[in-house]
Amino acid sequence: MRIQLNGQPRDLEAATTVADLVREIGLDGAPCAVEVNARLVRRADRASVPLADGDRVEVVTLVGGG
Repeated sequence: MRIQLNGQPRDLEAATTVADLVREIGLDGAPCAVEVNARLVRRADRASVPLADGDRVEVVTLVGGG
């Protein structure tokens, strides 16, 4: 299936969850926020939220600096 991840097309295996995607992009355990189709997905729910073809996903992380 194909989704939009932060505005870029990305191909994923069928039955991928939000938690799978976060792990795949190397942010598992890192502080980040995830929206699927403009709806925030709570960290506790990520493993139970499946992604579907055409979903628009935004992943935002914190960046420190000064």
